Amino acid sequence: MATEQFIPSVRTASHFSGARWVKRAGDIVVSLAALLFLFPLLLLLVFLIKGDGGPVLFSHQRVGKDGKVFSCLKFRTMVPGASAKLAEVLAADPRAAEEWAAAYKLSNDPRITKAGNFLRVTGLDELPQLLNVLKGEMSLVGPRPIVEPELTRYGPYKGYYLSVRPGITGLWQVSGRNAISYGRRVALDKRYVETWSLWADIVILARTPIEVLFARGR
Repeated sequence: MATEQFIPSVRTASHFSGARWVKRAGDIVVSLAALLFLFPLLLLLVFLIKGDGGPVLFSHQRVGKDGKVFSCLKFRTMVPGASAKLAEVLAADPRAAEEWAAAYKLSNDPRITKAGNFLRVTGLDELPQLLNVLKGEMSLVGPRPIVEPELTRYGPYKGYYLSVRPGITGLWQVSGRNAISYGRRVALDKRYVETWSLWADIVILARTPIEVLFARGR
């Protein structure tokens, strides 16, 4: 399945075959190593999440490279029936509806469980996306995966987003996260694609644990 739209051509360093395959090989090797190393932690998180009787994983549709839509995986951080509860919250609270329309998230989301809040603050909820990386739907580093309606907010720069695989972490994630505006986020995604290098990916990966530790922009 792919988005029904024209995808502008964007030629960057990441489009050259040699660089592209080195990045992909690194994604596979690091993801496999991370899954093996983190296996005990993953088991612990599974038991923690199943405490409320709901499913362990949450799958949501995101737009990937070349406009292909894929099921992005996360550990579940919300109560069962979260979609219905969201509709109730937005209908009852105009401010919440305005916030959701602006950023597709709520600063004080009543759907998030206690365990889910911990997972989000630490970023552990995104560990299942290592499977998306292995499947070739995502990369370790890249723009944050977005839902299809968000593409319109990229305006003339959506071609940059669609030219690469979205990432588990990226330039936006280590530059203030939710503390920055959506427009700034788009600019950072564009900058990442334009200036991509393996060294830049390594720097972003190294900075990610620091950003998580200090929870900037959460």
